Amino acid sequence: MNIAYWIVAGLLAIFYAYAGTLKVIRSRDQLRPMMAWVDHPLPAVRALGTVEILGATGLILPPLTGIALFVAPMAAIGFVLLQIGAITVHLMGGDRRIALNAGLTVTAAATVWLATRL
Repeated sequence: MNIAYWIVAGLLAIFYAYAGTLKVIRSRDQLRPMMAWVDHPLPAVRALGTVEILGATGLILPPLTGIALFVAPMAAIGFVLLQIGAITVHLMGGDRRIALNAGLTVTAAATVWLATRL
């Protein structure tokens, strides 16, 4: 289970660290080709990026250091909730391209389960 956690959580953390960093450092015009929903207020986009970076850190650091292990499943639960919100935003905006969001939801849910087995 330990190896499975590191594979799944590592991939999830890499994805969210990358996506979060893009949201924090890029302009709205640079983000728009990748993310049609960035017409929301830029501070909200930046805050979301910060949350994604912190969540990625929460998946990796606690199991790596052995300190506050409860943070890892909480970060994964946060990503499940984040993706449920993302799917809602996409569907309310008329965007039916939610396959990536659905996949991230399932991956985050698997990470929750694996994190409780550490």
